[in-house]
Amino acid sequence: MSKRVLLIIPSAIVARGVEHIFNDLGEFEVCGILTDLSSSKEAQLRNMDPDVVIVDPSIFDHASRGNARAALSEHTSAAVLAIVGSLWDEESLKQYDGVLSLYDVPTTIIRKVRAALEDRSETPRSEGEELSAREKEILVCVAKGMLNKEIADLYNLSIYTVITHRKNITRKTGIKTVAGLTVYALLNNLIDINTIE
Repeated sequence: MSKRVLLIIPSAIVARGVEHIFNDLGEFEVCGILTDLSSSKEAQLRNMDPDVVIVDPSIFDHASRGNARAALSEHTSAAVLAIVGSLWDEESLKQYDGVLSLYDVPTTIIRKVRAALEDRSETPRSEGEELSAREKEILVCVAKGMLNKEIADLYNLSIYTVITHRKNITRKTGIKTVAGLTVYALLNNLIDINTIE
């Protein structure tokens, strides 16, 4: 079964070119192309449930580029790779699971996407692995609709620590969506239905 790739690229020419590379090589299937991350498109991102997201960092305004990966983590647990065509600040690119260049040849693109997926799945999901007390607290916050930043502020954690906890929750439960995690929290008596917004 091929892995699902979502492209978030404002340039139709670039997006179609990347899609063509994946179609030619057959290992990955492009499940959608978004040109930005407006609120309606964020909902599409959650519903597509991709394995990989390839994003052009230019879709984020200058102030939010440093937290772009964290913003995407609110909607998906997929591996996220940046695709860049010019020089970018290396520090801002470190947040991604990989970086593709418009000048990469198709085999290099596929190799980088594979590497990003392998890095994200290095710690295999273990059935029945218990959530830690902190992970349960984070899960309750997620189920209540809180954003990563709000959770970080509440528990005096960095946003990256919250993201790591959320990745661990997803790995341990096998559940990728907020709705699924909310149901999990309800079924495991971590929250009361009356506390959900």
